[in-house]
Amino acid sequence: MSCKEGWSPGLLLRPTCQSTGKIQTSDLSSPGILLCCCRFLWGLLPWGEPGVSLIPFQKDSFSLGGFSSPPLTEMGMSDDNIRGLILALSSSVFIGSSFIIKKKGLKKAGTTGIRAGSGGFSYLYEPWWWTGMVTMILGEIANFAAYAYAPAILVTPLGALSIIFSAVLAHYILEEKLHEFGVLGCILCVVGSTSIVLHAPRERDIESVKQVWQLATQSGFIVYSCMVVTMVFILIFRVVPRYGQTHMVVYIGVCSLMGSLTVMSVKAVGIAIKLTLSGMNQFMYFETWVFIIIVIVFCLTQINYLNKALDTFNTAVVSPVYYVMFTTFTILASMIMFKDWDSQNASQIVTQLCGFITIVSGTFLLLKTKDMGDETKVESPVFSPKRDPNSCPA
Repeated sequence: MSCKEGWSPGLLLRPTCQSTGKIQTSDLSSPGILLCCCRFLWGLLPWGEPGVSLIPFQKDSFSLGGFSSPPLTEMGMSDDNIRGLILALSSSVFIGSSFIIKKKGLKKAGTTGIRAGSGGFSYLYEPWWWTGMVTMILGEIANFAAYAYAPAILVTPLGALSIIFSAVLAHYILEEKLHEFGVLGCILCVVGSTSIVLHAPRERDIESVKQVWQLATQSGFIVYSCMVVTMVFILIFRVVPRYGQTHMVVYIGVCSLMGSLTVMSVKAVGIAIKLTLSGMNQFMYFETWVFIIIVIVFCLTQINYLNKALDTFNTAVVSPVYYVMFTTFTILASMIMFKDWDSQNASQIVTQLCGFITIVSGTFLLLKTKDMGDETKVESPVFSPKRDPNSCPA
C-alpha cells in the first residue's frame, strides 16, 4: 500500500507509514485504537510482551502505537480542555504514586518503631512518608486546577486512572503481584477514559465568578441543591444512627451527595483563582467567598464520613462504590448547573456514558482482584483425581 499525505475529517486516528513516517489514508476503527491501548498496557507487565510504544501527546497532536492523530483542537477539544486533561492526568500520576511512596515509608518505619496500624507515629520521622505526602498534595493541587479549565464530566472520571498507576507501581516497587484480571481492569479503565476524553464537551467560556453564581442560582440547580441538602440531613440525623454501622451505602451516600456540590464549588473557586491570576480580581466579590466556605465545610464533612466508612467496612469495597456514587452525582450536578450536554448530540452523550460504565467495570475488577496475585493455586476437588478411600493421606 502506498503512503499518502493529508488528513480527512472523517478519520479519527490514521496509521503512519513505517518507512516514510507519513500518514496513510486508510481508516482506523475505534477497536483498533483500543487494541493499541491494551497492547501497550499488557507490555508493561512481566508476563506480557512489549507491543506498541506510547508517545505522550503534545498540545497539537499525539501518537499512539504507530498511529497519529489530527490536532486535538480539530477533534473538538479546546485549549482549556487540553490543559484540564493534562492536569487531570498529572493528578492521577501524582496521587497514584503517593500511595506507593507513603506505603514504602510506612513499611520502613514499621521495622524500626511501632507500626501505624498499632497506633505508632514513627512514620513521621520517615522521609519516604513525607515525600508521599508532598506528592499527594501536588496531585490534589493539579486536580483542583483541572476543574478550572475542563468540565467536571471530563475531569472526575479520570480519577480512576490513579488506581492504575498505584496498582502497576505496587507490582514493581512493593512486589504486590497484579492478577491477570487486574490487568484487564486496568485496560477497561484506559478504554473508558479514552472514550470520555475523545467525546468530552467543550468548557464554557466564563469571564467572571458572577457568571458561575448565576448558573448556581438557576431554578434547576437550586432544586437539585435543596434535594441534596435535605437527603444529607435525613441520612445524618435519621439513617446513620440506625444503619450506619451495617449499611455501607449510608456513609458513602453522605460523602457522594455532598461531593457533587463540593466539586461545583471547587470549580467556581478554581475559575476565580485563574481569572485573578490573569489580572481580573475575583476575590472582591462575596460570591467567591461563599464558594470557598462551601468547599471548606463540605470537605470536612466528607472526610469525617469517609473515614467512618473506611474504618467500618472493607476498603476494597468502599473505594469502588464511593467512586461510582461520587462520579455519578458529580456528573449529574455538572449537567444541571453547567449544561455540559446542551452542545452535544445523542451519540456523544451515549459514548461518554458507555466510557464511564467501562471505567466503573474496570475499577471494580481491579480492586476486587488486587489480593489475588499472591494466592497460590489450589486444586479444585472437582477436577482432582479420585483417591482410594482406604489409602493413607499424603
